[in-house]
Amino acid sequence: MPRIGAQRGFLSTALAIASLSLVRSTNARLADRSRVVKARGSRRDRDNLAIEGAAYRVKQGGDYDAQRPTAMAPTTRDIATRELKNEEFEPLIDYDNRQLRGSPHYEDPELFSRRLSSQLTGCCYTYKSYSAAKMCSLYKQDCESGETPSHDSGDQKCTQGGLSFIGISFSVNTASGNPYSYQLCDQFPMENIIDRNYNYVMSMDEDGWLVGGGYKSFDYSGKMPYIDSSHTELLRIGSMDTSKGGTTIEQVYAAMSSVSFAPFSVFPEYLKGGGGHHSGDGDNKDVPSSDVTLIVSIVNTYEDNDSYSSYENFLDQLFSAMYAVDGGACMDDHDTDPHVSMARGVKFKSSYHQQQYMYNANLEVAVWQSMYPKGTPIGSKGYASFPPGSRGNKQYVGYGNLYFFFDRANITKAWRPNRDLSNDESYYATLFTSGDTSSYYANTKNINFNYKGSGDGGGNYEHNPYAWKATMAMHDMTDGWLLPPNCEQEGETFFGIPLSRKSDSNLQASSTFQEQFDFENIIDRNYTYIKSFGTNHGWLVGEQIGNGAGSIVDKDTAHIPIFYTGTTNPDMGGISLSNLIKIAKKIEFGTLYIKPAFVFIDDNGHIKLQFEMDPNSALAYLYDNLCKMLGIAWNYDTPYNKEGVYTNCAMHAAGDRAKYGCGPDGSGVGGFCPQMTVAYSARFNSQAHAAAYLDKCNNYVDYWRSLYPSGVAVGTTKFCPSGGCLGLFLNRYDLFNVFKPDLGGSWVEYNGGSLQPTYSPAPTWKGGCDEPHNFHLDKCFRKRAKPPASKVVWDSLGSVGQFSVFLLAFMAVTLSISIFLARARKRRKKGESYMGFLFRDSKKKGKKKKKRKVRNEDLEEMMLDDVRSSRSRRSSKSRSKSRSRSKSEAHSRSDKSHRSSKSRSKSKSKRSSSRHTRHDRDDNYDEASPREERRQQLV
Repeated sequence: MPRIGAQRGFLSTALAIASLSLVRSTNARLADRSRVVKARGSRRDRDNLAIEGAAYRVKQGGDYDAQRPTAMAPTTRDIATRELKNEEFEPLIDYDNRQLRGSPHYEDPELFSRRLSSQLTGCCYTYKSYSAAKMCSLYKQDCESGETPSHDSGDQKCTQGGLSFIGISFSVNTASGNPYSYQLCDQFPMENIIDRNYNYVMSMDEDGWLVGGGYKSFDYSGKMPYIDSSHTELLRIGSMDTSKGGTTIEQVYAAMSSVSFAPFSVFPEYLKGGGGHHSGDGDNKDVPSSDVTLIVSIVNTYEDNDSYSSYENFLDQLFSAMYAVDGGACMDDHDTDPHVSMARGVKFKSSYHQQQYMYNANLEVAVWQSMYPKGTPIGSKGYASFPPGSRGNKQYVGYGNLYFFFDRANITKAWRPNRDLSNDESYYATLFTSGDTSSYYANTKNINFNYKGSGDGGGNYEHNPYAWKATMAMHDMTDGWLLPPNCEQEGETFFGIPLSRKSDSNLQASSTFQEQFDFENIIDRNYTYIKSFGTNHGWLVGEQIGNGAGSIVDKDTAHIPIFYTGTTNPDMGGISLSNLIKIAKKIEFGTLYIKPAFVFIDDNGHIKLQFEMDPNSALAYLYDNLCKMLGIAWNYDTPYNKEGVYTNCAMHAAGDRAKYGCGPDGSGVGGFCPQMTVAYSARFNSQAHAAAYLDKCNNYVDYWRSLYPSGVAVGTTKFCPSGGCLGLFLNRYDLFNVFKPDLGGSWVEYNGGSLQPTYSPAPTWKGGCDEPHNFHLDKCFRKRAKPPASKVVWDSLGSVGQFSVFLLAFMAVTLSISIFLARARKRRKKGESYMGFLFRDSKKKGKKKKKRKVRNEDLEEMMLDDVRSSRSRRSSKSRSKSRSRSKSEAHSRSDKSHRSSKSRSKSKSKRSSSRHTRHDRDDNYDEASPREERRQQLV
């Protein structure tokens, strides 16, 4: 009974220890100000400056920060003294020790990466008690009003705009485009009318060319990797939410099933520019921004001598069918003017480049007109599945189809015409793919239609790259960039903080990069306040499948852009992706803490979440180093990095610093302003709705501010578990590489997959974390608080591994106890306790080991004697053989045996005497010569 109780007690204790080891650690790190105050002691910040910040180090006068020299105006005496020195003026610029703008002294490039290690845990202490509304006023932003729709359907019953429609697709699949694009148009090679090589175009919005095949994920321009979405609308269905006046997909399908239509022929009219877009880049209005559109028309064809054309009959049937199924009030009351939107927010390099592009593009359209003088049905002889990705639903495409577009990039249904093509229609529909069209290109040398009113004659202008400003980094992504000098191509690649997460409302393709902020609380899924969006994009924090607005169904792309690097094409002035990764791997930055400030509507009508701009935070120091290493040469400031690779296309200057950024702590002339875009061009039902929406959002921001008063380093248990990582984005859609703080390693994180991180050692300040003054720094605190290796190994086993080790140890202990008890019962003396037997048995084993050691010494000595005896036997045997050979062969066998026995007896006596002689000789070895030893052996 006592033994069973002891075993039960041991088992319960072990299980308790195992259960404690299964407790998980915190996903991300919260800021802790207490140890900073404790390290500071009675010393108070100088004028409330942040400890270890740039301004504080200047006051302290450390070994790496010289005190800022006081700027003084020259006196009359100074000027006179200078004139007396025969105009020996000091040089204006010291090109060997150039001072970076905004820094208190010349900064040695070797200290660039070191400066980031002196960062406190957390950020944003100055405005700790401020509310979101107060922060909004400090940042001078609008948190009370928003944009309202400029036009709508005219029906008060429609309370939500929408983008779903019925139309014709001009999608093509090209080698330079997205490999998943549909091939639904064999008639018009749309890639011939776009400028993918940037010969004429300077920049566009983030979507790029909507026609011509779409974009690949690793395109140099960093455009969104969408499939080709070129189309022309015939009827705008609008919203799909019946509670807002919309029409469901089922209603559209039911209406179209009762409509009969013949193949429509499409005729290309001309390509034009213009549109209502804006520059979006501050006060620079020298380069206009416009849309590029291909105008087409539906050819009037007549069936069986009808008085109405096929297209007119189709529209009449369609509207009747939609009314029959109770179509919503948001549906348009008339058909849409046919056109193909090609690109938005386009900025050309100059008016001359715009004229050249318009001419070349319209010359291609002129070729199409000569090929199809009466238009052509649109279609393909390939196969496709609708909606995209439904492989089991592949069908022959054919010619003359109509499609239902839930959004611009998602075709969900195709309807075939009521008859096959006629001979003429079939000839034109297959002309480009089956015939030789070179004669049409050779014979078409002039443009016989007028396109001058297409935005081509809007006056003369030319982009001046030297008018570039650092504030242009805070860019409107629905518009084109104004590029800096020596940059020939735009790019959307950037460094930033990933904030996306997977939720029930979003696509399953979304990845979870943080668990600290749930942005579902600051968006209007039910469209209570918002009526529509000005672009095809809805909520950028993830759009629902089947959303009523018909916005593009995107995954969550929430992020904070920090540094735009531009194009990854070195031949166009950019920097390659591999070089960006090499440089980022060598930047030692502290843990990146962020703190929400407020939600507002910017000047472009976009909904944004502002984060606090703390010029003394780790995020600010990271921005400073990115500017020093990758910023463009500007105002006598040049970048420097150990790789020796640079870019002309970054949207940040080498001399820019975080303290020049936005907010009350910034001067407002730089490009640092941490923001997250929630939605583009949101249009509210009214100004009252806009104010109510912003008030709701900022109330939740106040909750975040109270939850994280000193900021938070975001992450998850699987992605950046320590929090505060930096990401390299190919575009808003694709996070490619992730870098841990303090040179903790980096790994590839692309398309939901990931590779194991690589690690490298991190340099420290003089003295490093052994210096007591550095104990309160975030990096040193985490190093001192690092768990022991045994705990790390134990945690790495996981729950299954830990239980297996526990079970193995428990079985080993119980087996040892069982063996001991069985042995004790057998050999224990009468009345002897188990402990007494244990001590006696252990002492007995010790004695046995000692006796065994003595026997080994005797055995070793005996083995040495045997070796010596064997040597004597061999020597005596050789002597006997030599003597026997010297005798006469005529002696009898008996004499030989007599002598041999005699010699054996002699050898025995000599062998015994030889041992004594050798023993004596060993004692006097130094006195005996080798010859004497040999002589004694022969005797």
